[in-house]
Amino acid sequence: MRTTKLMFAAAVLATFSTSSDARKFHLLRSHAHRPTGIAVARPQPQPVHYQWSLGAAPKAHADLVARFGKVGLDPGQYVWAGSIPEGDTRVIIDRLTQMAYVYRANELVGAAHVSSARQGHTTPLGEWSVLEKRPFYRSKKYDNAPMPWMERIDQYGIALHGGGIPGYPESHGCIHLPMKFAQKLYGLTKIGTKVIIEG
Repeated sequence: MRTTKLMFAAAVLATFSTSSDARKFHLLRSHAHRPTGIAVARPQPQPVHYQWSLGAAPKAHADLVARFGKVGLDPGQYVWAGSIPEGDTRVIIDRLTQMAYVYRANELVGAAHVSSARQGHTTPLGEWSVLEKRPFYRSKKYDNAPMPWMERIDQYGIALHGGGIPGYPESHGCIHLPMKFAQKLYGLTKIGTKVIIEG
């Protein structure tokens, strides 16, 4: 009879994802009588799956942790280095984590939480470059909407620019940046600056 009870308890425990779930049921009379050989599966972090990636976004996140001690940023938050080295600028956008990373001479100098395209619109994946820059611009497609610190990357009007960062994708396709971050980025880029969008 005791063996049957223990087998039943083990079967029930095996269906729970965490030991805390099992503890809620108090299947065993006390902690002293709890069997010690039952392994309970614990949820593990799942890998992030990118539709398209060169591996730049995961590396940029690791650089963010190493350089600025940040695992992530809140909506609209950004970090920026106190000194900027000479060299070429490169921008990496991660659509999955809604982050932008700025490199100068292969050194991470800034990062920001951003907002890309909402459902029904597209922020295109791939390797791009800055085609046009204007400190202030208005959208020809979307009700003359302001696009401060605009840096266009394709022929259809997709651009990096200052805009709203609600904490989720909400643009028509552009990458919205925190305003001060957009201004700082504008000062580092030039026509031809590389922009990599992964996600």
